[in-house]
Amino acid sequence: MRNVDAETAAAYRKAWEEWQKQIEHVHRVFLEGESIRPDQLKGLLNREARKKAAYDAARERLLGLDASPLAAPPGGENPFKS
Repeated sequence: MRNVDAETAAAYRKAWEEWQKQIEHVHRVFLEGESIRPDQLKGLLNREARKKAAYDAARERLLGLDASPLAAPPGGENPFKS
């Protein structure tokens, strides 16, 4: 298994916990019948989506999958950009 630096691991754990907090609220609303106003629902779903995106990015960094295949090599130009 790949060793991960402490900063990457901490960022992953934080992103996971923040996303779980939002998804738990989504579950309370949709599965347990917690009542919220439509504008609050929109905000809740937007927050959950942003936290999920942050978690996905942190997970990719943790797994070493965050490098874009179109990224320029160090000190070089990206041959795919015009």
